[in-house]
Amino acid sequence: MAAHRKPRQSPLGGHTARTAVTLALAGAATAAGFDGVGHAEPQLTPAQVKAKVDRLYQEAETATQKYDGAKDKAGAAQRRLKSLQDEAARQEVELNSARDALGATAAAQYRDGGIDPAWQLALSSDPDRYLDDAALAERVGDRQAVAVSRVRGQLREIEQLHDAAHGELTSLRSRLAELKRQKATINGKLDEARRLLDRLSPEQRTAATADGTGTDAGFGSGGTGRASRSASDGRDTLTPGSVAAPDSRAAVAVAYAYSKLGSPYVWGATGPDAFDCSGLAQAAYRSAGVSIPRTTYAQINAGRRVSRSELEPGDLVFFYSGISHVGIYVGNGQMIHAPNPSAPVRIAPVDEMPFAGATRVV
Repeated sequence: MAAHRKPRQSPLGGHTARTAVTLALAGAATAAGFDGVGHAEPQLTPAQVKAKVDRLYQEAETATQKYDGAKDKAGAAQRRLKSLQDEAARQEVELNSARDALGATAAAQYRDGGIDPAWQLALSSDPDRYLDDAALAERVGDRQAVAVSRVRGQLREIEQLHDAAHGELTSLRSRLAELKRQKATINGKLDEARRLLDRLSPEQRTAATADGTGTDAGFGSGGTGRASRSASDGRDTLTPGSVAAPDSRAAVAVAYAYSKLGSPYVWGATGPDAFDCSGLAQAAYRSAGVSIPRTTYAQINAGRRVSRSELEPGDLVFFYSGISHVGIYVGNGQMIHAPNPSAPVRIAPVDEMPFAGATRVV
């Protein structure tokens, strides 16, 4: 019986094969789109760009306050380290003098007829060796025993200073690493904000940064028109002497803030030509001879808390739940603050950001 062989057929032939290839390519393209390859970023409206930029600026401000705090702590650690190193160097000079005195006594004994074995230990290259010898004080005279005891104490103090300096150095390195992390975070947020603003026309960009805050600037759907109460209006309606501050030092701080209107925002800056928000507050009160902390988190506790209804010129006003922004109240519901890199130091209404609290420094 003859064997019959069916002709071998491709499992996908002709039109079916072409269809399968097309579907596979379409599926690959879809998958690539989900992976972010070849997927066009959605076009944002100007209002959406503004909202996103405002959020990025607020996040950058939060990181800036952390940077400022870490910088303060790094500076303090560096000063403590230098102080410890200076004190260790001073005590090492005193130690060398004490050892020289012991050496002179030993030399005199040698000239008088030989050096005592205890002095050989004392003048060896390993000072710890003779200090660990409990019998040393009994083998020399009372006067020498007191001198040796003093040297022992000096060596211990120097060792403690070196240990403390090592601890401060470790702390300093940690603070510097934190500075580097926060700096990267700030620059990343600001770079993203710049990229978003670059998509807008000059007119849209002006509207997006009109108030420099997290409020609607009044363009696009749902605008509230708050931008009309921006820096230019505040500059026209308020002057340094239009509302008297209750304290002469507060008046000086307010006058300083007025003198800095138009200065650029630079994160981490404390003047005299550029500021971040807490840097402006600190510089204003420094001009009045009053020292306040560097960060918003600490500044809110730098004086007596006051309610919004009690605000007087010179009070510091704080915003957002994280206490990440501060301004200087100047009266009539207005403040002077350093908003963000897109807006210079300006007058703005207190109600344009979520109010978090206020403090009266003096």
